Amino acid sequence: MLTAAIRFNVENSLNEDIASGDLTAQLLPAAQTAQARVITREAGVLCGAAWFEQCFLSLDRACVIRWLAKDGENIKPGQTICEISGPSRALLTGERSALNWLQTLSGTATKTKSYVDAVAGLPVKIMDTRKTLPGMREAQKYAVRTGGGHNQRVGLFDGILIKENHIAAAGGIAAVLDQAFRLAEPGVSVQIEVEDLGQMEEALRAGAKLILLDNFDLETLDAAVALNAKRAELEASGGITLATLREVALTGVDRISIGTLTKDVQALDLSMRLVD
Repeated sequence: MLTAAIRFNVENSLNEDIASGDLTAQLLPAAQTAQARVITREAGVLCGAAWFEQCFLSLDRACVIRWLAKDGENIKPGQTICEISGPSRALLTGERSALNWLQTLSGTATKTKSYVDAVAGLPVKIMDTRKTLPGMREAQKYAVRTGGGHNQRVGLFDGILIKENHIAAAGGIAAVLDQAFRLAEPGVSVQIEVEDLGQMEEALRAGAKLILLDNFDLETLDAAVALNAKRAELEASGGITLATLREVALTGVDRISIGTLTKDVQALDLSMRLVD
């Protein structure tokens, strides 16, 4: 599934950049070859090597990439990440698309690791959400895993998340959970979002095993963990920042979902330069 996503992502990014052809690359002789290297200007977690490679190999199979670091490794300013050789036109045509993927996914992995590190030593999982950049769902979820985080459902097709409007439309918490349990095939998770302790107790009575605590403050999270008594897996979500993350984890919830991991991404500062 990831291989298909990589090919799809790269094809789209090259198409939007090249369209009818790279006019500037035509300034170079078709037979000319070159070498280049990619360096990082800031510290982070490397991620996206497969997307980077696919950009160049899609343009010319003669391109060769030698990696000096791999996905999931910490990189530091000034470090050479990889060396590339091949036809000059292919290197310069693919440069921007390849770097876009490597920078963005490294940024996602780096941000995820900062959240994972903030709860080090505590039995809690840092989870992503569906708040991903358009067209980059599989890629960013891979980056979250690379940074040490965990994935929620990929989309609407592989997991059930019951929210306020679902509850209202279905006739209440017990009714909607009953329908969900009947619908869910083996391996499909059923999660319900609750807004207060009363709803949580109702969900527990109806057999919920995965409960999302929406925008609970710390005091209410403490109460929720006590009320739960390990009957279900609890996930905190909503308005949680890096500054408040560890306090939330210390309440004893099992999971914390963070939308900002994928929707507010600062690309890692990487640069590709031709070398003699």
